[in-house]
Amino acid sequence: MLVTLKEMCTEAASTNKVVPSFNVFGYEDAKVIIEVAEELNAPVILMSNKDAVAHMDLKYSASLYRSMALETKVPVCIHLDHGQDFELCAKAIQAGYTSVMYDGSQLPLEENMKNTIEIVKMAHACGISVEAEIGSVGYSDPNIKAKRIYTEPEEAKLFAEKTGVDALAVAVGTLHRMTEQAAVLQYDRLEAIQNITSIPLVIHGSTGLTDEDLVKLTAYSIGKINLGTALRMTFGNTLRDEMNANPKEFDRIKFFKQPMIEVKKVVKEKYQLLGW
Repeated sequence: MLVTLKEMCTEAASTNKVVPSFNVFGYEDAKVIIEVAEELNAPVILMSNKDAVAHMDLKYSASLYRSMALETKVPVCIHLDHGQDFELCAKAIQAGYTSVMYDGSQLPLEENMKNTIEIVKMAHACGISVEAEIGSVGYSDPNIKAKRIYTEPEEAKLFAEKTGVDALAVAVGTLHRMTEQAAVLQYDRLEAIQNITSIPLVIHGSTGLTDEDLVKLTAYSIGKINLGTALRMTFGNTLRDEMNANPKEFDRIKFFKQPMIEVKKVVKEKYQLLGW
């Protein structure tokens, strides 16, 4: 069942549950994520990040994920992650995504708001949800030039009110692409943002969070938590082991079997930590 991000996040933010949002790169990972959602009777968000967009044209990924979503009874949102401009967000909407994120987090506040307002107008006219970011989460990889900027509560309030976005990503201590659970969350900052906004919040870079943090965050007004690196590490490490153990095998379908079993375990674990 296809739904928008607003439907999912608004409900989750008012409960002691958070919807995990997973980066997907094709059929195999989308399949196991949906299978876990079905087992737990939980909603699911399938995200296409910048690497996925570069690898597969949005029209093909949208067609694949939409067909999979229409065959399940659990709510499925198909989400563009970190859309950098109006054109990419428009392309995702045209392709069939039910949600887009516009990322103007590296821009000055006024420019970020101005661009976000235009994308919200376009998306809402098509019945599509919009996530945006205030402050900037940043990256653990020093080769990626993106400033880390903590979210100021008053700016979050102004941004949410002026733009009309459906979900707001905030920077409170995580970083993208962390490979260890070493993030230090600023709960006082998160609580201050929550207290003066009425919009579902989003946490990016959640692979860097401890299990205890994930459980704790279910008590906050968070609708969505992004996860990608944890799944990619599990897949890559297992695939490497499979290839080393089977040097004469060359069929990628056979090679993918065990990695996807292990990925499914991680997906289920994250769901359970987030209250499902």
